[in-house]
Amino acid sequence: MNKIGKLLAWIVGALAVVLVLGITFTIGWRPFIGPQARTLTAQKFESTPARLARGTYLVNSVTDCLDCHSEHDWSAHDAPILPGTLASGQDMTMLKGFPGQVNAPNITPDPETGAGAWSDDQLARAIREGVGHDGRALFPMMPYPDFRGLSDEDLASIVVYLRSVPPVRKQRQPTTLIFPVRYLIRSVPQPLDAPVPEPDLSTPEKRGAYLVGIAGCSDCHTPQDAHGQPLPGMDFSGGFVLDGPWGRAVSANITPDPSGIPYYDAALFTQTMRTGFVKSRQLNQIMPWHTYRGMTDEDLGAVFAYIKTLKPVKHRVDNTLPPTYCKVCRGMHGGGDQN
Repeated sequence: MNKIGKLLAWIVGALAVVLVLGITFTIGWRPFIGPQARTLTAQKFESTPARLARGTYLVNSVTDCLDCHSEHDWSAHDAPILPGTLASGQDMTMLKGFPGQVNAPNITPDPETGAGAWSDDQLARAIREGVGHDGRALFPMMPYPDFRGLSDEDLASIVVYLRSVPPVRKQRQPTTLIFPVRYLIRSVPQPLDAPVPEPDLSTPEKRGAYLVGIAGCSDCHTPQDAHGQPLPGMDFSGGFVLDGPWGRAVSANITPDPSGIPYYDAALFTQTMRTGFVKSRQLNQIMPWHTYRGMTDEDLGAVFAYIKTLKPVKHRVDNTLPPTYCKVCRGMHGGGDQN
């Protein structure tokens, strides 16, 4: 019996070692112990007219925060924000395919149902590092991986603006994800322990790269695999399906490839962003042109200058055609059988 007991002990020990090594070298321990999070500070961002103006511009015209954190009339071409809901959150499960109940929280200064009781650094950490005020990992639809590139000054400006919006008393239910997603997302947040300097805006292309990054353009314009990861080599080539109250829309290929938008010039690009029309063709309202139309001419020109530098990717996406299987992105979209 002693020999059997020792043998069982050895087997259990060996399995435990294999399990520990397997977890360590695959998903890691973050799903079990929680996200990496830096210690919060007492920093408070001084509200100045320049910061308020910059934050107003970024939130309303570039970073697209209010597309998720406000309710909209999604039946209208410009998807207007419903009165009394500015920055008060939104039920995001209107967008089909989520692994559970996803809610964008109320981020108005209301102290009970919004962000009024959160410190400036709690807001800053959530925006750029993906850790909520309560220490939980945020679902990465909140584009904090994109916002990591926000300079410290632009981040401060955004927080100053959010503190200025009218408080709205509206309770939002917390996001509840299915197993195992609610654990796996704990591996995504990465602390920022060093300052993020002002970006290099010395050329239109560099300015555009910064704007496209914090606007999260690649998130929708890059196809994803079954695990929500961008397909390698397919950056900005379209094919991402957005299915909701606006209908079923698939993002366009915006690379300079002949299957993308090589026919655009700066004037057409600016007109499209201002009006939501590519000449006579109407863009679906899930494309947030109604946010980006507020960009300055200089910034829109810079965005277009950067887009022209993208690597061309052959991938035809045509929303006027019925969905067919695409062997390139392994999804279903119009023109898929022509790839």
